[in-house]
Amino acid sequence: MKSRVSGLAALAGLMIGLAACSTSSMNPASGPQEPPPPVSNTPDETNQPAPGFENVKPGTEEDFILNVSRRTFFAADSAALDSTAKATLDNQAAWLKQYPKWLIKLQGFADDSGGDSAQVALSSKRAETVMAYLAAAGVDRGRMWAKGYGKERQVRSCTERSCKVQNRRVVSNLRTVRDD
Repeated sequence: MKSRVSGLAALAGLMIGLAACSTSSMNPASGPQEPPPPVSNTPDETNQPAPGFENVKPGTEEDFILNVSRRTFFAADSAALDSTAKATLDNQAAWLKQYPKWLIKLQGFADDSGGDSAQVALSSKRAETVMAYLAAAGVDRGRMWAKGYGKERQVRSCTERSCKVQNRRVVSNLRTVRDD
């Protein structure tokens, strides 16, 4: 019996020794591991266009949406432009001056305290503020018009502040003809 115990102890020692000598390419729980990817000498391609957007032509509506941004956001119960909003509008103004064929409908939205008429007034004021900023930046006022929608057309219906801010916006929509 003593020799059998010694044999089992020797076998256990051998298995522990083998386990300690195993390479990192073998994980007993999951089998062989993939080798690490080779180091590439090619330039980083993370800024390549997303699939399906490689052929976006400058001056198109897709170009405006993807590369300029058409949404300007506001703080609660405010029509004041912060530095982020101004940076967005500066980009819009530069693009609109470069592509004068486009008209722009400024649609204001709100999701703040107050009744429906107060929300329409606030969303209209936001759209007018954006139009005044773009005009001051050199975009012809004759190419723009503004409309407030109040709480209509919410991006998301929610109660959390981080969610509601998505509804406090002006969307700059490109048009080829004026509509109301």
